[in-house]
Amino acid sequence: MAVSPHDIAPWLTDWRGRFTGAAAAILSPANTDEVAAVVALAAEHGVPLVPQGGNTGMVGGATPPEDGSALLLSLRRMNRIRVIDTAAGFAVVDAGVVLQTLHEAVAAHALRFPLTLGARGSATIGGLVSTNAGGSQVLRFGTMRSLVAGLEAVMPDGGIWRGLDVLKKDNRGYDLNQLLIGAEGTLGVITAATLKLVPAVGDRAVAWISVESPQVALTLLRRFERVTRGVEGFEIVPADTLALVLLHVPGARSPLAERHPWHVLVELVAERDAVTELEPLIASAFEAGLIRDATIAANETQANAFWHLRNSISEAERAAGPAMQHDISVPVDAMPSFMIDAAREVEAAFPGTVASAFGHLGDGNVHFHVRAPAGTDADAWRRDVGYAASRLVHDLVDAAGGSISAEHGIGQMKRQELARLSDPVRMAVLRSIKGALDPRGIMNPGKLL
Repeated sequence: MAVSPHDIAPWLTDWRGRFTGAAAAILSPANTDEVAAVVALAAEHGVPLVPQGGNTGMVGGATPPEDGSALLLSLRRMNRIRVIDTAAGFAVVDAGVVLQTLHEAVAAHALRFPLTLGARGSATIGGLVSTNAGGSQVLRFGTMRSLVAGLEAVMPDGGIWRGLDVLKKDNRGYDLNQLLIGAEGTLGVITAATLKLVPAVGDRAVAWISVESPQVALTLLRRFERVTRGVEGFEIVPADTLALVLLHVPGARSPLAERHPWHVLVELVAERDAVTELEPLIASAFEAGLIRDATIAANETQANAFWHLRNSISEAERAAGPAMQHDISVPVDAMPSFMIDAAREVEAAFPGTVASAFGHLGDGNVHFHVRAPAGTDADAWRRDVGYAASRLVHDLVDAAGGSISAEHGIGQMKRQELARLSDPVRMAVLRSIKGALDPRGIMNPGKLL
């Protein structure tokens, strides 16, 4: 347990610096039984708890309330990889295991856990499960919800849910594991997970491709998918966003010599000779007029440099100035037009702003950001323009039949918007579940609902 303000301070503010809370202490249990003891005491005395892993979330979901009424419950000491079952293709890991640590551990067994994201060096498994994280491999493997085979969790009364066993069939009523995934710590504290593993990549090819528009990019993806099942990454990046990365990220270089309106980052994996599989796909798309220019990474260093450009977008935007970030989804076929039309509408409504979208086009999930004019005061711009711009973005998403949170969760950032735009039936069911499992409201108060 830590009570020193110096030790607590780094964990009171979210990764984006948008929310800061207060807490009298950080509790750091070492195992599930200790978590259960802490939660039981908290339930007895009505003390709220805020579970926290790597504190890399995007919506303030692991930040305590400002009034200091809650204690932080850190899972970072629970960092044991319990089992790697190479025959069955599963790993059982504690909630505090860092994603990159898991990647390295299973790689030693010629396996991989097929979920990755920019914060892999600090994001923990418990947080990834609690937010149903996505990342750049959802196109083939799905979100965290698809990769979890079992969970262990401490419920709001201190009881332990032991659901780590892998069963292909189990019809004993509600699926408690799935209920906890994406609940953002509001229904219980995830302490361990059984995760699905897949064989290590035999070979991969990474290409940087320029196209005329998001519509062409989606046509390109569909064309690739008709020929191969090996496309694991397909990320779209507009010219203005790439320009920010080249300007603000040290050592960043454009893969292509000329300026192009839109860029696509493609990763294809194969048992061997992935480049040989990707080259004819690109050549055929050139002949069909879909591609303006392209280059295939010559080695792993260059492949990682291509991905670094994509993964550095948030860093570059922070350096450029204030922005309102939106993690949204609409039906996949509607996304290309949405990216163009919504950006045009937002820029027209709020002159001087720049709206653009990047990310996981094939999932129907992009990060739609609205950037302030250069030299703008961040707090004043968010107050006078930013929040209204976000409301418009969410209205456009809702009108398109989409979701205002595709992979980051709701946290405290999107609570009001969730309530404003959601079907009343959805909200009533969510509140009923919360009230039934956590009647005293001690689990991560002020988040989601």
